[in-house]
Amino acid sequence: MKLKKMMLLAAAVILSAPASVIAQVNGAGQEDGLDYNTITTAVPFMRISPDARSGAMGDVGLALSPDANSQYWNVAKIAMSKKDAGFSISYTPWLKDLVNDINLSYLAGYFKFGEEDNKNQAISLGMRYFSLGSISYTDINAQSIGTGQPREFALDAGYSRKLSEKVSIGLSGKYISSNIINGAATAGSNYSPGSSFAVDFGAFYTTPIGQNLGEGLGQRLNLGFAVTNLGQKVSYSTDRSDFLPTNLGIGAAYEYNIDEYNKLTFALDLNKLLVPSPQYVRDSAGAIIGRSYPTDKTVIDGVFSSFGDAPEGGSEELKEVMVSFGAEYGYQDQFFARAGYFRESELKGDRQYFTLGLGVKYNIFGLNFAYLVPSGNGQNRNPLSNTLRFSLMFDFDDFSSIVKGKPKKEDKNTRDSRDD
Repeated sequence: MKLKKMMLLAAAVILSAPASVIAQVNGAGQEDGLDYNTITTAVPFMRISPDARSGAMGDVGLALSPDANSQYWNVAKIAMSKKDAGFSISYTPWLKDLVNDINLSYLAGYFKFGEEDNKNQAISLGMRYFSLGSISYTDINAQSIGTGQPREFALDAGYSRKLSEKVSIGLSGKYISSNIINGAATAGSNYSPGSSFAVDFGAFYTTPIGQNLGEGLGQRLNLGFAVTNLGQKVSYSTDRSDFLPTNLGIGAAYEYNIDEYNKLTFALDLNKLLVPSPQYVRDSAGAIIGRSYPTDKTVIDGVFSSFGDAPEGGSEELKEVMVSFGAEYGYQDQFFARAGYFRESELKGDRQYFTLGLGVKYNIFGLNFAYLVPSGNGQNRNPLSNTLRFSLMFDFDDFSSIVKGKPKKEDKNTRDSRDD
């Protein structure tokens, strides 16, 4: 029974590892003279980008123009939306090259309110559901001890507000549930589903730059900042608690309206987990023989120490920064082509991939598609290869007029966008 409990706890830790490519290494994490020191957290599904637009642009999203999926990236953006309301449904088959029954579903929406001609506030909702498919559990003797369907989900609600025509802020609260082992396998163990409460907060800045050509032409710069998944640790047993994937993100996006038909957008995001780094355990000769995980730190201590606790100092801290870059070409604001690149240090997870995607928009309806380009081969093949994302979106210029059956009125946001 003790072995069974140990196996269950080990499975919980493994399933809680980051959704990244962790290299197979010799000893305690060394290969080719390199030290692999990947940060692990609970509920890594909270860091899987859900929507196809950002997914096609290398997983950027902190400073892109607002839409319903801003609830995930940066809730502050929503108050700057030129639309009155919107919602999005997204679906991602996950690790498609390895299994066929893991998937992430995401639903998000928002509604703006305020004065008739200046709706400067918004409420937003989001829900994500991560299914790990069907798993058959066995004991140490390879005997079946049941089957289960591990699953995780999160519910969140946000509020955002414009402070001026250029600046907005937002706050979101969320509930997270993680049941990564269930069924008969939990009988006689001390495992229990994990849960947590967390918050996101962000800020967004947007301004036209260069010469104002009128009619929505010219250039625009967006800047975004967000701290996400800041909350209490998740515990699957009485033995330990694990940090949430608290993340600091800083992003910028440059929009260039070439003419009334053609538009280019370039975006860059930098992300860093605000979680303590694993510490090296060395033998008397100084060789690395293991890792220790500082799970005894408080959440706040973990956030502040994450900026300077990497074993190799500043150089390793820089390797913990993930870089995303993406580009989008739009024609008549109806047809879109997108591409991007995501890079994570080979010592911190080694996720590196190119992405492509297409989008179409007609009236209130939009459909986006993203594809993660295959890379590597054999044992080195990226398990995220061939990842697909699909997003179905709806937005409304004046939702209240549609509901009440009144003629649409031109609001202040529409006039400002044209004046820019």
